[in-house]
Amino acid sequence: MTGTGPRLRASSFGARGAGHGDARARRGMSAEPEPPRAGPRSAAAPPGPGPPPPVGGMEPSAGCPRAAPGPGPGLFGWLRGRCLGRSAAVDPARDSFRAMTGLYGSIQPADSVYLSTRTHGAVFNLEYSPDGSVLTVACEQTEVLLFDPISSKHIKTLSEAHEDCVNNIRFLDNRLFATCSDDTTIALWDLRKLNTKVCTLHGHTSWVKNIEYDTNTRLLVTSGFDGNVIIWDTNRCTEDGCPHKKFFHTRFLMRMRLTPDCSKMLISTSSGYLLILHDLDLNKSLEVGSYPILRARRTTSSSEITSSSSSAPRTVGSPCHQNESGLLSEKQMSRSSQREGGSPRNSLEVLTPEVPGERDRGNCITSLQLHPKGWATLLRCSSNTDDQEWTCVYEFQEGAPVRPVSPRCSLRLTHCIEEANVGRGYIKELCFSPDGRMISSPHGFGIRLLGFDAYCSELVDCLPKEAGPLKEIRSLYSHNDVVLTTKFSPTHCQIASGCLSGRVSLYQPKF
Repeated sequence: MTGTGPRLRASSFGARGAGHGDARARRGMSAEPEPPRAGPRSAAAPPGPGPPPPVGGMEPSAGCPRAAPGPGPGLFGWLRGRCLGRSAAVDPARDSFRAMTGLYGSIQPADSVYLSTRTHGAVFNLEYSPDGSVLTVACEQTEVLLFDPISSKHIKTLSEAHEDCVNNIRFLDNRLFATCSDDTTIALWDLRKLNTKVCTLHGHTSWVKNIEYDTNTRLLVTSGFDGNVIIWDTNRCTEDGCPHKKFFHTRFLMRMRLTPDCSKMLISTSSGYLLILHDLDLNKSLEVGSYPILRARRTTSSSEITSSSSSAPRTVGSPCHQNESGLLSEKQMSRSSQREGGSPRNSLEVLTPEVPGERDRGNCITSLQLHPKGWATLLRCSSNTDDQEWTCVYEFQEGAPVRPVSPRCSLRLTHCIEEANVGRGYIKELCFSPDGRMISSPHGFGIRLLGFDAYCSELVDCLPKEAGPLKEIRSLYSHNDVVLTTKFSPTHCQIASGCLSGRVSLYQPKF
């Protein structure tokens, strides 16, 4: 949603108080206040620069204070807000955050479509088209369903989209979308002609679980349980498929994501590692040992930043270093890590994300999402014994590296919350809202809307000194089975969720 207000308002994050400061400058910084003028305009008080009211009457937590929006009013505060992407001149939708917070605070189950498990089974993934006009549903039993999310009307069922479970759907634009399956293939579809596939892509040797798309180069990126990340050139797509190449390989691969600017690739593994490829170049294939290893360490929480900067990072083993002969030797790793200067293209960082309560036990990173502005990554982690499950937010740390061999970006834990430990063995896909202020997370037989604080503030405006809990904004329950996936509409104030028994529920505000 886009705001229609003025370019600079006292309520906008990047320029609070800027209007009053400019007015004083125009008056020559006079110490005497200007007397109020007669007329109806003097009766209306100017909009206050204070924070918006909390959602649902909740008060802000003392553990997560609201940070100042900038270094001060005036030009420098506005420039800093613009660099962070908060200025109304960059994103007018940020002026409407109060309205959006109120809308999501009043959201309720609006409609649901019960889908018989006899034909398609569980709902594994939901995806809206970029313009929000179509909602696609990836089903357990070979089918893809299409709905109009506004009217909740069924559009079409692709009854034999694949020969096995459909795992993920990704729109390339408003009409083209791709699906991937446990049958090891990827299929391209056109909304204007759904009777046949555009083409089928063959290249993986095991279940394909994830699809990403680089809109600048029009390269499709897929990952699967065979450990391969494969690049497909859709610029040269024919009925027989697309030219492709294996870009990267790692053991225990679970999920792969590209940052919004496609400058980094993140890969999560079932062994608890998080791999980050920096300064991404998708045109260059990577083989074991051909990429520089920047650092392998455990992430730190906010409270550990100071102490960790004075000590050397702990080196850990990595699944990407393993081949048929076993782990690469420490000598080879150190030789790759001793390159001086900045990070080269496709440089690899290996992290073990800190998970609350899992310091001495392994964990599996089952779900991986990225903030719409690329500020943070969102992980759903479960213990190896499946007795605990957590949703964690890790902020990207940009800036000069601590060491020359360190990457220009690493992660630190800022927010987390424990999840309901139900539906063991199934992956729960969570997501950010389009503006990045809220998280929708599967929680038992429903979903929870989570915020960084009670005000649904921007992450950059609410960074705690120590890792704190995510705030529960609202809980929504309308399913009769475990919810596996949820998705925000990119254009409307609407959320969709799908569960194990095949029910798709839609949520939108009701007044």
